Amino acid sequence: MRRPAVTCYAINMTAKVLMEAMKRVETWPEEAQEELAGIALEIDAALKGGAYRPTPNELAGIDRGLRAAEQGRFVMPEDVLTAVAKRRPE
Repeated sequence: MRRPAVTCYAINMTAKVLMEAMKRVETWPEEAQEELAGIALEIDAALKGGAYRPTPNELAGIDRGLRAAEQGRFVMPEDVLTAVAKRRPE
C-alpha cells in the first residue's frame, strides 16, 4: 500500500525537525540531556503500553503530598493557578 504524498512529507518534516532538535540537545548540559532522555523513554513506554514507573523524586513528591493530605494541609486552587502560570513561557 502506498502512502499519500502529504503523509510522506509530514514524516520527512518531522524527522528533519527531530534531527535539528537533537543537534541542539548535544550542546545542553548533561543533566538536561538526561532529563530529555527520561522523558523520551516515558513516551516510548506509554506508546508501547508499558507501565509507568515514577522516578525517585516523583515518588518522594507523592509521599509528601499524601502526608500533607493526611495532615489536612491543602493548597488553594488560586495558588495552584498562580504557580502554574509562573512556570509557563509567555
